[in-house]
Amino acid sequence: MTTGSFVTHLEGAIDGIRLPHDQLQTTSGGRPLWVRYDLPAIRAAVTREEVARRPMDLWRYRELLPVESDEHIVTLGEGWSPMLPCPRLGAELGLERLWIKDESQLPTGSFKCRGLALAVSRAKELGVKRLAIPTAGNAGGAMAAYAARAGLEAWVFMPADTPVVNKLEATLYGARAYLVDGLISDCGAVVRAGAETMEWFDCSTLKEPYRLEGKKTMGLELAEQLGWRLPDVILYPTGGGTGLIGMWKAFAELQTLGWLEDEKLPRMVSCQSDGCAPIANAFARGERFADPVANPHTIASGLRVPGAVGDFMILDAVRASGGMALAAAESELTGWTRRAASLEGISICPETAACLAVLEQLVREGAVKPEEQIVVFNTGAAQKYVEVLAEDLPSLPPIDEIDWDEIDWNEIDRAASAGS
Repeated sequence: MTTGSFVTHLEGAIDGIRLPHDQLQTTSGGRPLWVRYDLPAIRAAVTREEVARRPMDLWRYRELLPVESDEHIVTLGEGWSPMLPCPRLGAELGLERLWIKDESQLPTGSFKCRGLALAVSRAKELGVKRLAIPTAGNAGGAMAAYAARAGLEAWVFMPADTPVVNKLEATLYGARAYLVDGLISDCGAVVRAGAETMEWFDCSTLKEPYRLEGKKTMGLELAEQLGWRLPDVILYPTGGGTGLIGMWKAFAELQTLGWLEDEKLPRMVSCQSDGCAPIANAFARGERFADPVANPHTIASGLRVPGAVGDFMILDAVRASGGMALAAAESELTGWTRRAASLEGISICPETAACLAVLEQLVREGAVKPEEQIVVFNTGAAQKYVEVLAEDLPSLPPIDEIDWDEIDWNEIDRAASAGS
């Protein structure tokens, strides 16, 4: 299927400037761009029922995506992550209808596949040959994978203390990967400094308009999976915040298309760690823009973004939805990662653990009601955070010392645990 593009133009998120979509664009005045579509034309061209008959990946929403020709689509089968009911975790939190949308099952183990699939596809379509990205973790590996799929050159810059799996996967996919003594913001400075000389296209969060369009498919999928209705509350781990912004954009587009069964929109909850909480801090102060955090620290590498270029877009969406931006205690993240995974068998990442800690607080304070439908986004796979998972396991006694005829497994367990 080749639909052509329904994109009409790009629009400055701050200044409203209108820019052509058929030229390579980055930002306007250093701030992000929206991709705008001819929504009445889309409404006339396709129905929900037609979408439902298409392959179960993010490209089923082709008319709401910016790639003009199918030949330029770069895909690894991303999208359509499962919605998993969580009754035991919900019971512990006092909730009757808790769901996790599990992005850990996407091709490179995180939600970053969505944004980078669109960014790389559109970059390829516009003639880009060389990509660069600063990353705190999963985005670098995803960009490297899609660049490899597209036959493009990839350069990845990451803080020296980035999780080891993220370091290794970028090189596995053939990227030129470098460690930077600093934060993701310092990595971004490296990319900007070399962009002109190296002819890199900067794939930083919201420094180009198309990653946002990939992330918005989380909202499109969520609506379709729930019968074109939306939950009462969405909790989303927020670093750069592209997914939260993208989902809110998706809901607005669905409303215009008339595809939603009712007008109710979810309360959006932006979740961070108190080790790096610029959005939560700005929300608490009633401000639209967030001051960067000095000396950020958190085991949730995706949340360690001291200053988000789309800060005002996140805060606008949160406030428009009647939601909030909150920070979890950093000390709670490891516990919630293990607790949720052991209760539901879902590969929970520490970023999602921040959402669960925030959710516990909201339930306790009565801001979330037991009967409300709650969706938490699990944005990455736990196995990509081996440093967080590390634990000394107990050892069994030497096999030749075990009396198999009179074995007491409780005693074996006690002895092994005592010796660990």
